[in-house]
Amino acid sequence: MTPREKFIMALDGRQPPGRVPHFELVFFLTMEAFGRVYPGHRTFSQWDQMSATEKDLHRRDIADLFVATARRFEWSAIFFHAPGGWSHDPDGEAMRTLEHIRGLSGDEYFLMQHGDATYSIPSGEKMMDFITQIADDRQGVKDRAARRVDAALARAEKYRAHGVLDGWALCADYCFNNGPFLSPAMFDEFITPYLARLTAGYRELGFRVIKHTDGDIMPILDSLVETRPHALHSLDPQGNVDIAEVKRRVGGKVALCGNVSCAMLDTGSDQDVIESTRYALRHGMPGGGYIFCTSNCVYTGMKLSRYELMLDVWRREGNYPQ
Repeated sequence: MTPREKFIMALDGRQPPGRVPHFELVFFLTMEAFGRVYPGHRTFSQWDQMSATEKDLHRRDIADLFVATARRFEWSAIFFHAPGGWSHDPDGEAMRTLEHIRGLSGDEYFLMQHGDATYSIPSGEKMMDFITQIADDRQGVKDRAARRVDAALARAEKYRAHGVLDGWALCADYCFNNGPFLSPAMFDEFITPYLARLTAGYRELGFRVIKHTDGDIMPILDSLVETRPHALHSLDPQGNVDIAEVKRRVGGKVALCGNVSCAMLDTGSDQDVIESTRYALRHGMPGGGYIFCTSNCVYTGMKLSRYELMLDVWRREGNYPQ
């Protein structure tokens, strides 16, 4: 089986043969690993002045780096994170680059992009504006949420016609480490219906859906599962999310991704990393429906050696019977 096929099995709640599938939502350490700037950190401020040949060389270089990362670290999926500077035609550029990724890798990897349209935690400077809008114009906030979903599904129609994408990672963050930014009741009013319609629309178009949010999701766990994503990411232990408890409560309803503590990878000891990795594998793997990854992403400043230590444990201990 290909890594992509095993990834799909896990997303569908099944147990693939061999090593449990692995990916990272984002891997920022491409400079340390390959001596190349991460694509999302490239700006291309003069993109419109480039010749068609130069643009395509950039697309090919970006595609090559995504595939090289997936191959080196034995991923089963690639989350395509587009660089800046493509605002004039972001989806057109993304589709062209995804074609190059598929051309380099065939059907080896599950390909996905960011596709959330729901409200996330507002930035500090916009937080009060959002709360004021809810207080003054609840229906207007809901109408805007519906329009955002409409736009996302219209975009997804274009990707389905293009035929190169397998799914969407919904990356709106809802939670702080001590709970969601909206109360569970308000979450069910302003987020849940729109997330459910977005997920249903993607499913109808033949895509698979991974819902990402950091922080303490436990107060809204049932609401998230009711929206029917194929998987939840990232099961953040810094937000007091215990994969054993989540697996017990909803493991038969949704696949799980993550739970290896980024805090331990960043500031813990080697033994802390090993223990966090083992805990995630021990409680995530039974019965299938689990994808191995960190509790957020491999971010700038993290030591590559720590990520590689995590992978060493996965290679030894993250294996199902063939």
